[in-house]
Amino acid sequence: MAKVTIDGIEIEVPEGTTILNAARKIGGSVVPPTMCYYSKLATSGGYCRTCIVKVSQGSAKDPRPMPKPVASCRTPIQDGMVVENITSPDLLEARKGVVEFLLINHPLDCPICDQAGECDLQNLAYEHGAAGTRYEFQRRTFEKIDIGEKIQLHMTRCILCYRCVKVADQLTDHRDHGVMNRGDASEISTYIKHAIDNDFSGNMIDVCPVGALTDKTFRFKSRVWFTKPMDAHRKCTKCSGKVVLWEKGEDVLRVTGRKDQYGEVEEFICNECRFDKKKTSDWVIEGPRHIDRHSVISQNHYESLGKLKLDIAKQQKKLTEKK
Repeated sequence: MAKVTIDGIEIEVPEGTTILNAARKIGGSVVPPTMCYYSKLATSGGYCRTCIVKVSQGSAKDPRPMPKPVASCRTPIQDGMVVENITSPDLLEARKGVVEFLLINHPLDCPICDQAGECDLQNLAYEHGAAGTRYEFQRRTFEKIDIGEKIQLHMTRCILCYRCVKVADQLTDHRDHGVMNRGDASEISTYIKHAIDNDFSGNMIDVCPVGALTDKTFRFKSRVWFTKPMDAHRKCTKCSGKVVLWEKGEDVLRVTGRKDQYGEVEEFICNECRFDKKKTSDWVIEGPRHIDRHSVISQNHYESLGKLKLDIAKQQKKLTEKK
């Protein structure tokens, strides 16, 4: 075991634990933001640099500070290490610069993007971004690519986090896409259209932190804050069958995997559950999905209303059974 101090809070964790995962054990505001790291996907992380932290003391044996910010998702802790995240003004300024780079080519189309309301980049820009941009050149654009009737690809919004590539590589039986070219011309290959035939390809939508990969079956139907997220499950031979139903009235507008407090899917789901089961009768409704109160999705207070609706449904079922 090794002791590490993050923003003045000391914690003891197993040796080899990364700074990011040590911070997640503490929780709260000391946890660095992430855009590419995904704990459920092996070898993820190290691409976006949003999780950078300042190591003001390398270890108890070598107290010298590390000369520059390091990616917390890839840096293992050392016994006696002292890390600064939100307590370092210099680090926050450096992270602001990283966010500025991420937004250089990202289009400002939040009003029409289906990811609005649950976009990690939107949240990151609000917390660490600048009000304006210093970039004077034309934004990067790509030709539109049709990758099927289920998934919409917008390469102009892509920040090259590699998460979708990891999904195709680790959850499907073969990978037909990846990042092509270099530098400003880098893009997800058009061969992504071959990967969507796999039963687990829809998980690329859930792991995408921006609006680069969205659900065509949900496209322009509603904003997420006008829907009611409900936990539900069904018996499925391909996956766990544990999902979130996004309802509007009696209609199921979309189905997604259940995400934890860090926006990571708890259990990946198959395409049959995601795209083919869009009726409430297909599912066993467990109750309203708990959404963090800071999220715009929670602003309609759907949780208490959802519980009331569920209680009424149970009472009606009991009355029907008595008759």
